[in-house]
Order: sequence, then structure tokens, then C-alpha cells
Amino acid sequence: MQYASQTLERLIQALTRLPGIGEKSAQRIALYLLEEGKGDGENLADAIRDLKNKISHCSICFNFTDDNPCSLCRDPHRDARLICVVEEPKDLMAIERTGSYRGRYHVLGGSFSPLDGVGEEDLRIRELLDRVRTGEVREVILANNPTMEGEMTASRLVILLKGLGVKVSRIARGIPFGGALEFNDIVTVSKALEGRTEM
Repeated sequence: MQYASQTLERLIQALTRLPGIGEKSAQRIALYLLEEGKGDGENLADAIRDLKNKISHCSICFNFTDDNPCSLCRDPHRDARLICVVEEPKDLMAIERTGSYRGRYHVLGGSFSPLDGVGEEDLRIRELLDRVRTGEVREVILANNPTMEGEMTASRLVILLKGLGVKVSRIARGIPFGGALEFNDIVTVSKALEGRTEM
């Protein structure tokens, strides 16, 4: 679609490159910012600028942070003996939303993907092993995504962590609450059976 304003068209095109935003949504956002939300637009522009200028990776867990180390690593109420390993910061955010985990984290920065050329040296595995070798860590919880790459990564981590004297556990996988067995794939059902607990 061609717009009378190149500036408006540029904003709409920029918004459509964001995940989950199509052209109609981009138009609505752009027109809202233009007509009603000038203050919101300025706040959005400042927030995007700050995103690039102020956020970096924590030197301990590699989560996104404004301060180094991040607030999760500095929190004295979190159990430093527990490390939950995730692939990306978005996975950490998903676990934090539950409010049920009070340990520390380690963000790998992805998972093994030989087809994409991602190997062990491309992930923050060495840094994880260094953290475990300090002797403070008692348990490493693997929260890799249940994909082929996530499974390969978890399997390799188990091998590397076994000789370091820590307990290695894996988050449970299986049927989601409210889900029907018939609509789940065979791997999910199989993992649910493997991860069964006594009642």
C-alpha cells in the first residue's frame, strides 16, 4: 500500500518488521501515535533508545540488565545454591512470571543447532561450568526448551556437569493443565509418562 506521507509509511514498515504485528496493526499503532498518543510516542521513542543504550548482559547470569550484576544475581533472598539454566532471557522471564522459583539463573544464549552452525563454543557453557566449580552451587536445573536442539543441549550439559559434584535435574515436561491427551504429540505424551510421580 502506498501512503501520502513517507514518514508515516516508514513508521508503518518499521512496525511490521516486529514479530506479531501485521500491516493493519502497524497502521493502527502509527495513526494512534500520530493523532492521540504524542506523549506515548515520545515515551516509546525514549524507551527504544534506552533499550539500545542502557541494556547489556549481566556478567554472571547473562540476562538483560541495566546494572551489572543484575538485580536477580544481587538479590540476597535468592538461593545461590540453585542455578536454573535457560536458553534465552525470554525463558527466564517465563519462569519468573510463575513466582515459584527463588534461585539464580544462567542464560546459555541458545541451544546446539549443528545445522545452523551453533556448537558448544557458541553457548555460555564454559561460564556455567566455572560457576559450578566455585563450590557454592548444589543443584543445576535444566530448563531447556523441549525441542531436538534443547534435548541435545540438555544431554551434553548432563555429561559435563556429572563430574562436578552437583545434582542435575530437568524441569518436568508433559501434558499442559487443561490439555487433552488426544491433542498432544507423541513426544509430549511419552515425556509425561516418563516424568510421572507417585501419588
